[in-house]
Amino acid sequence: MSKAVLVDITRCVGCGSCVVACKLWNKLEYSKDEDAPATGSEAVLAAENWTAVKKVESQKESEKVWRFVKEQCLHCDEPACASACFSKAIKKTKEGPVVYDEKLCVGCRYCMLACPFSIPKYEWDKTFPRVRKCQMCAGRVAKGEQPACVGVCPAGALTYGEHEEMIKVARERISAGGYINHIFGEKEAGGTSWLYLSDVPFEQLGFRTNITTKPLPQYSESILRLTPAVGLGWGAVLTGLYVYNRRRNEIAREEKGKR
Repeated sequence: MSKAVLVDITRCVGCGSCVVACKLWNKLEYSKDEDAPATGSEAVLAAENWTAVKKVESQKESEKVWRFVKEQCLHCDEPACASACFSKAIKKTKEGPVVYDEKLCVGCRYCMLACPFSIPKYEWDKTFPRVRKCQMCAGRVAKGEQPACVGVCPAGALTYGEHEEMIKVARERISAGGYINHIFGEKEAGGTSWLYLSDVPFEQLGFRTNITTKPLPQYSESILRLTPAVGLGWGAVLTGLYVYNRRRNEIAREEKGKR
């Protein structure tokens, strides 16, 4: 059965425990680059930041409020990144995580273009760069354990369980009051394994709310089908240029020999 994590933004206190757990479990470096903090108002996802907690100023009933938003890969039910990856380096596991195999990656970065949430990051500064993103602790999930970030949340902002059960929990909380009537991730991009609840509109928190509710692979696959044709066409162009230049050089040598 597919698993999911419900993120209750109203309960997050911005402590950053999830960030630390993610770093430790996945052996990620703490960025020395001030342009890539993992927590705070300027927090961003990066090659070594698979999760980030951003502090966001919002409005609730005409009053200014602060909310903390945990960001990571949403692990789409039908991931566009996987459908765009012709080398099969990215795939969706039966438990829910969307995982990346660097041994199969050819560095095309189609996954980065396909992702509607702009999640995958690239190691631009490495000699042998990889695509980097949250793996949802796939090894732990496969063994029946919860992701590392969920287990350390002291405020109960993260709840892990069966996907349908998390949807049910989210609807119950909305019915009890205090939340906007929207489970982000229930329908976005065809549905995701990370679901969000909030008491303020998601667009105020930086979420992309204009994403289609249809699964995205149908779009990425239609584009990917052009890849072989483009490759063959470009190969023909290069071959033609090679033949043309070689013939031109031969003619130039012949004319030079007649002089």
